[in-house]
Amino acid sequence: MSESLELVLAKYQKAAMLEYMAAHPEEFETALTIATGEETHANWRAAWLITNCMEDNDERIKPHLDKLVSAVSDKEDGHQRELLKILLRMELKEDHESFLFDHCVMLWESVKRTHSVRYIAFRMMVKVAEHYPELKREILELTQPQYVNSLSPGIRNSIQKMIRALED
Repeated sequence: MSESLELVLAKYQKAAMLEYMAAHPEEFETALTIATGEETHANWRAAWLITNCMEDNDERIKPHLDKLVSAVSDKEDGHQRELLKILLRMELKEDHESFLFDHCVMLWESVKRTHSVRYIAFRMMVKVAEHYPELKREILELTQPQYVNSLSPGIRNSIQKMIRALED
């Protein structure tokens, strides 16, 4: 791993991290390795950095999709959120979508999880339902008050917009 990238992830603010990646695009692979690695302070920051440096359906990420998908399940909330944000921007294989849908249902139903990870999990469920419309009904069944009312007002409003779109 690149010590300089780890230093940037540990010590620098957003703008400096983005500038570093713009100046060192060869470090993208290292950022992916860190983002999917064992839990350290730098992992979620590396995932955040990737989300902010990547393109939609980024070719550099495609070879790492299996590792990214499998890494989601055993991370802390903030780290899961950032990995899911990367995956939201990628075209996924059917087996990835199946795994992520199931995992995101579990995240969504866990009302003690942070609101932001639940929100991103719901977005992933909706994304998968775009390919499998029969899942819309299942998602709508998961929008009972005990799941939605526990969210912050802003996130609840965003979720309700997605719910209305699913109902159409």
